[in-house]
Amino acid sequence: MKIEVKLTNKEEAYIIKNLYPLYLHDLSGHYGLVPGHLPNIHGIFEDSNDYVTLQDQYDVQNIWWDKPGTLYPFLVTVDNIPAGFELIATPPHCAQGVDYFVNDFFLLQPFRGNGIAEYAAGQVFEKFKGSWQLFTNPSEKNIAGQKFWRKTVSNYTKGQYEEKVGTTFDGYKMIFSFHNV
Repeated sequence: MKIEVKLTNKEEAYIIKNLYPLYLHDLSGHYGLVPGHLPNIHGIFEDSNDYVTLQDQYDVQNIWWDKPGTLYPFLVTVDNIPAGFELIATPPHCAQGVDYFVNDFFLLQPFRGNGIAEYAAGQVFEKFKGSWQLFTNPSEKNIAGQKFWRKTVSNYTKGQYEEKVGTTFDGYKMIFSFHNV
């Protein structure tokens, strides 16, 4: 099995954009019937009813390819098949004192449970040295996600990380913080 984690360019953006609605659908299962995690009246997982088609949603995501050196859209492939993505943000798109933020991380269902996600996360962590942070939903509906990040971050940092639950710019979250300098 050949796993690759590649920074994408504008010509490859469509691949991550194709996966993104699946990611939002997947996230909705971690939140249940909570506003902000339900589809709008057009069936698009966005807060605003202004998004009528997936193309509308695609256009909003262009920011990831419009800010090279600040936003980093990575595609994860397995044997050259798109398997997921990692969207990494840097200031000013993260909290003060944080150099790198895992904004979004997604792996398609068929690729889960065999170490691909942990490998992909580690590959991106190694690309950037500094202060890292990531959030996940702290609810019981997301036990698998919590366990994944706890294991992944602990293995990567050899247990040298902070985990807490609290209010963030993205609501109440489980927060993982570590340094890899």
